[in-house]
This record gives sequence, structure tokens and C-alpha cells, in this order.
Amino acid sequence: MAGASSSSYVLILCSFLFVSSAIAQTSFRPRALILPVTKDPSTLQYLAQINQRTPLVPVSVTLDLGGQFLWVDCEQGYVSSTYRPARCRSAQCSLARATGCGECFSPPRPGCNNNTCSLLPDNTVTRTATSGELASDVVSIQSTDGRNPGRNVSVSQFLFVCGSTFLLQGLASGVKGMAGLGRTRIALPSQFAADFSFDRKFAVCLSSSTTARGVVIFGDGPYRFLPNIDASTNLIYTPLIINPVSTASAYSSGEPSAEYFIGVRSIKINEKDVPINTTLLSIDSEGNGGTKISSVNPYTVLESSIYNAVINAFVSELSNVTRVTPVAPFGACFSSRNIGSTRVGPAVPNIDLVLQSESVYWRIFGANSMVQVNNDVLCLGFVDGGVNPTTSIVIGGHQIEDNLLQFDLATSRLGFSSSLLFRQTTCANFNFTSNA
Repeated sequence: MAGASSSSYVLILCSFLFVSSAIAQTSFRPRALILPVTKDPSTLQYLAQINQRTPLVPVSVTLDLGGQFLWVDCEQGYVSSTYRPARCRSAQCSLARATGCGECFSPPRPGCNNNTCSLLPDNTVTRTATSGELASDVVSIQSTDGRNPGRNVSVSQFLFVCGSTFLLQGLASGVKGMAGLGRTRIALPSQFAADFSFDRKFAVCLSSSTTARGVVIFGDGPYRFLPNIDASTNLIYTPLIINPVSTASAYSSGEPSAEYFIGVRSIKINEKDVPINTTLLSIDSEGNGGTKISSVNPYTVLESSIYNAVINAFVSELSNVTRVTPVAPFGACFSSRNIGSTRVGPAVPNIDLVLQSESVYWRIFGANSMVQVNNDVLCLGFVDGGVNPTTSIVIGGHQIEDNLLQFDLATSRLGFSSSLLFRQTTCANFNFTSNA
């Protein structure tokens, strides 16, 4: 009898531990989530892996800071037992603001089902869009306490859009879609915040290296980088501006832009004003003008008159350095022999984007303004966007590398660190290896 009683006790104990473990797993609420980001050396796109489907599959996607949602190619090899198309007039369609309702005249498969609502997946690199089915599936992502990675957590019905294979043209090799972090209810930041009940904030820290990873952190700080530096302290804040007109390749009338705009009022080089047409810095009634931040443009793109004024002012301030033949796509290149080195990159004039007041500015140091095109030549990493671009200033990837940017969707403001090199760390210094 004693043996039977002992066995029963062990069985009850094991059952209790199993139930406790199950409760612990279901009740675990991450404070934040992390998505490692790599820089593709050939396209200069920033890539991440989304673990999606049942069974889980790592899906390589191009990161699109202003993108409206996650879209992936469903035409080639999309297999999942948990794929669910969003039916017309469902709550999911309402959340996604999907107005189209479609039929598919082929056998049912992911991306092709009857009575489903659709959206417009957009390849923002090539400016190509098409229609795609709204659906949900499992997504798994790693949690963090802001210092170390923690356990993986899952969202059982993460909304995304099925794209077509041809939309992948122009994206990095192996990429199967794009991950949108923009200002919509079904972009990654808002979905994760809703699913795990944390603040509608996220931070982007892109690495300048093609061999070391940067990070996107969904949720609030701390954002700790080795050696124990919290990059969320000492941020400078500026309002995020909503462009009332969509800047997507295809959109419905009345749709606002999902991209992140800020109010640049003037530009200074070496603390001297650059003479530019400031009306170009405002967004007009048709959604043209203004300044946005982009992860799909590798370098900052300026409207032609702004570009020429910036180039001329920069060259004037660097008149003691030999200018050399420009290397495309840049217009101002210099011999690197006469340019010294500092903690924040090449010793060149600072470029300030002046924001809501003279005392609030985004300072661009040499590491973010200059591009080393070969051993002997440094070029100013700005490109000419032509005479009538939709957006006058597009702050590109090179200019935001090794800067921490925190997007607060609830209060509509941007916090930015300026170069983390000043604080003797980089975006590659997030610790992806330790367990929480």
C-alpha cells in the first residue's frame, strides 16, 4: 500500500507541476519584444526574420519603417494548418480598414479564397503594389526585459496580407515579403502592443555593419546596450506629424500616410543656416512636401534645390579638402587623405536638422553623413531626389544607423539619441546571447 500511495503522490505532484507550468506559460506577459535586424550588403536593405505559420517557418522580410502591415508571398510554398483568411465584413477587416471584398476563381489556397477582404501590399523599394488577401496566422517572437533576450511568445492570429511573387522583385535575395512598422492598427508595433498589453511604443536601432545585427524593440525601455548603457535615457523629443494623404504606391481616397513625418524647419551646416525654400518643408493639402524617416531608402534623399544648397554649403565648409570626381549616386566626394577621424566618424562639418525650435535639432555627425566608397574617397551620403518629389526630405538608413529612434504612437512623438558612438556603444551592442 505504501508503494501505491507513494506512486499516487508522485503522480499528483507531476500533474501539479505540469498545470503550474502551463499556467506560468499562459500568464507570462512580456514587457517588450525583440526582432534582430541585419543589413544586406548588396541592396543595403535591412532584413529581419519573422517566425510564422504552423509548423513555424522563418520568413525573411525587408524592414519597412513606414510600411502599413506585414505582407508575404503566398503564391510559392505557403503551407500552414493555422492560416485563416479574413472574411468580408469581419472585425479583422474593420480593424485593417479593408474596404474591398473579393472572390477567387481558383481552388482555395492561402491568398486565394472567396468572400475575403483585401488590402494593397506595397513593395516600397520599387514602388509597386497589387491586391492581396487579408489573413491571420501564428507568429512567434522573442521577448526581452530590455537587457537580455527572454523566452519566445506567440500570437495565434497575427494579421498580415498575402502578396504575389512578382512583388518580391527588387528585394534582397531570399526575402519573402516586407514587415511594416507604420502608423496603422495592423502594423507590427500596434498588433504586438494590443496582443501583449504594453505601450504602443517601439524603438529602432540599425547597425552600420553588414556583419553585426541591429534591433527593433517593441515596447518601452530600458533599451540596454553593452557595456550597460541605457540608450532610452537622454533622448531628444519632437512631435510626429500625420500626413493626411497616403504616400503609399496605391491607396484609397482619404487614407492618411502610415509613414513617420517630423517637422524640420531649417538645415544648418557648421551651425550656419543653409539657404533653402522653407515652403518645401511643410506638407501641403495634397500631401506633398515635409520630412519623413525611411528604412527603405539607403541614403537621405533631398528635393533638388535643397540638395544643391546642402552640397554647396558643405563643400564651402570643407574647402580645405581636395574634391574628387563624384561616385554615383553621390554628388560631392572628397579625398579621404586630408580628413581626420573622430569618435563619431570622419572629421567633417556637422549637419543639423532644426526641429520645433532652434534648441531642438537632430545633429548628423561624420559617421552618418559620409560614406566610404573606397580607401581614398569619402562621399557626402545624400542623393538628389529631383524637382517634384512627393516628400522634400527623406531621412534614409545611413543617416539613422547607430542612432536609437523611439516611436511613441500613443503620444505621437519621436525620441532620438543622435549618434550612440558618442556614448561609446553602437546598435550592434544589444546582447542577443544571454538568457533572461
